[in-house]
Amino acid sequence: MANNQELNVRPMTEKDWPRVKVIYEEGISTGYATFETKAPEWKQWDTNHLAFGRWVAEVDDEVVAWVALSSVTDRCVYSGVAEVSVYVAPDMKGRGIGKVLMEKVISDSESNGVWTLNAAMFPENEGSIHLHKKVGFREIGIRERIAKLDGRWQDNVIMDIIIIHIRRKM
Repeated sequence: MANNQELNVRPMTEKDWPRVKVIYEEGISTGYATFETKAPEWKQWDTNHLAFGRWVAEVDDEVVAWVALSSVTDRCVYSGVAEVSVYVAPDMKGRGIGKVLMEKVISDSESNGVWTLNAAMFPENEGSIHLHKKVGFREIGIRERIAKLDGRWQDNVIMDIIIIHIRRKM
């Protein structure tokens, strides 16, 4: 972050969706951020994500990154497990913004009864893998040939963080 730029983290609102969608689309265009090929409209995105754990980061009053949680399943025994998605605008990567958002969503998750966060990413997405490790996620395996994107089989690196362990270390 440049000295004259202040980072502000706040809850995401529907009003943020146009900018959040642009950042998501920038991630989609890389071909290694998600299996999605286009960003949904707000209503669908909103339905597919938990009501808590939605944060945006702003620099100079512009949303430059976001993080959100989604359920991994409807089965009640997994009610404390969520999947995290984090996206940073390309020109803002490497400035620690993703780390701030991840720390915020981890804290928010614990406050809302989540005990484990999962993440899945393409092996080529080295920046995301590094970010997740930096905030305490561990690699638990690789799902090989889990899905096709643009006609090519893709693998996923599976990572998780058990939040209960964080609390015990404090």
